[in-house]
Amino acid sequence: MIEFSTPAAPERPDLRNVSDLLASRAAAAPDHVAFQLPDGGAWRDVTTREFEDTVIAVAKGMVATGVEPGDTVAVMAPTRYEWAVADFASAYAGAVVVPLYPTSSVSQAAAIIADSQPVLAVAGEESHADLLRAACAEGCVGALPIWTMDPTPGADLAALIARGAEVADSVIAERRAMAGPDDVATIVYTSGTTRAAKGVLVTHGNLVRESLAVLHAYPEVVHERANTVIFLPLSHILARALQMLSVQAGMRVAHLSDPTQVVATLAEIRPTFLVVVPRVLQKIQGGAKAKAEEKHLGKVFDAAIATAISWGRHQEEVDRRGAGAARPSLGLRLRHALFDRLFYAKLRTLTGGRLEWMLSGAAPLEEHLSLFFRGLGLPVVEGYGLTETTAPCTGNLPGRIRSGTVGPPVPGTTIRISDDGEVLVKGIGVTPGYRNPTDNDDAFVDGFFRTGDLGSLDEDGYLTLSGRVKDIIVTASGKNVVPAPWENAVEADPMVAYAVMVGEGKPFPAALILMARDEVAAWAERHGHPALAALARDPLAKNVEDPNILAQVGAVVARANQAVSRAEQVRKFKVLLTDLKEESGHFTPTMKLKRTAFLHDFADTIEELYRATPVGKGKA
Repeated sequence: MIEFSTPAAPERPDLRNVSDLLASRAAAAPDHVAFQLPDGGAWRDVTTREFEDTVIAVAKGMVATGVEPGDTVAVMAPTRYEWAVADFASAYAGAVVVPLYPTSSVSQAAAIIADSQPVLAVAGEESHADLLRAACAEGCVGALPIWTMDPTPGADLAALIARGAEVADSVIAERRAMAGPDDVATIVYTSGTTRAAKGVLVTHGNLVRESLAVLHAYPEVVHERANTVIFLPLSHILARALQMLSVQAGMRVAHLSDPTQVVATLAEIRPTFLVVVPRVLQKIQGGAKAKAEEKHLGKVFDAAIATAISWGRHQEEVDRRGAGAARPSLGLRLRHALFDRLFYAKLRTLTGGRLEWMLSGAAPLEEHLSLFFRGLGLPVVEGYGLTETTAPCTGNLPGRIRSGTVGPPVPGTTIRISDDGEVLVKGIGVTPGYRNPTDNDDAFVDGFFRTGDLGSLDEDGYLTLSGRVKDIIVTASGKNVVPAPWENAVEADPMVAYAVMVGEGKPFPAALILMARDEVAAWAERHGHPALAALARDPLAKNVEDPNILAQVGAVVARANQAVSRAEQVRKFKVLLTDLKEESGHFTPTMKLKRTAFLHDFADTIEELYRATPVGKGKA
């Protein structure tokens, strides 16, 4: 076995639980702006003191309605300021938070409610409250008091605050101090890419120590002069941990519930730091290329991409060798200066003009995409983590980024690679276990959490991921194939949403290529293929046999095949259209593909790939 550890960050004995993150900051800098709220077309500042006052008022309301220490409180809402209020208010009241995605089905919500047994719920709007009521009925749970974030006479947060008007400050102070590091702060139900959701127990110590570790490791990124926009779902541990970290560090936060408004919001808020998923970066690059093609500058932009990647590689060489790194060639310097005027500066302006760092997580980031953004002046810090590790357990570091890796362990964490190549984690963020004890079977080994991911460590402790243990395909000839490297190479194309390699027990690997409708339609219009554009916009259309798009995808598949061994190359593929909606049942709320469900539903399509008759021209 191979393992690597990073020493823990200094302890803060005064930070025993999540509420201490806010209380200590409010005491140290009460007038510092903690949040920005949309207000009539503008953004209104909220100080740390104002935020804590609201949190305490809501916590009093929770206590007045009967919430006891250790009770669970459900929160179902899109990402918004009031989510932060409900989260911290629950901690101040001594309660345990159970987040539910607002896109959940009634059955999904019912299972979580039946398992977690909340005594109170906070919903974003009345439609979310209705969904929670239906879930309670389906889960045979009694009537649940539900308070909405949107104004609802007698049943919103203002009404809840009014209920707690007579609760003394001393009661909240006492409640707030009850929880210790080993007590459960939140139960986060996994999104279930391969099985039913499991309730992950995340302690106050997990969240507090994770916050301290990130502050210790990333002082250039997270500080009180920094600001960010959170648009990832707060029901996910990554965005929620970021929010708690921001409060404790004094980093100003603006929330955005509609991700389609990100670009416009960046120009207004001008963040210094963003947490993104790879798909966002792919869309930025793809959108820039599409605009260049509209101006007949597609080949010029391709050259700009290649130059940015070369510049990014040089920057990483400087990171490693410092003054010993060779100076970039005159040609590279001239090309970079030219493309900076033509493209790079405009892309930096698109993000607000102040963005210094981006953190990418939740899915693998292609090496070339990381290098591209590094080369144009927007470095991406890729990290890795799971709900069970309280968000990041590894992360690249400013000034020490190695594209293609997810970095070394965060402070206080050990990464071990088992003899079978599985990534194992032990440390500050690792859950003590699942709510259902039977879910802990085989989840841990020698005190390490089994991630189910395959990976390797280099001599400096940088982790490189190579796929999922359960995704390994064994072909009819007995060859073990890890799909992830090939799939990631194909998914690097902006039009490709997901690439799914198949071939278990078959003579060779094949693939289903899922194309994003909007990107296909836009590409078809730019290249003069109206029939394909109309097909992409038809919500009933699933299969694509248009020769133009098959040729385009075929070139992408051929490039991916060149990067893997002969036994791992895809010989046939099928192109499908997808709406990228969670409601399809194939995607998690963070847009990860539910591979098992997808393969089940498309079993007939997969079988077609192995029949004698070729599928369109989808042969590689």
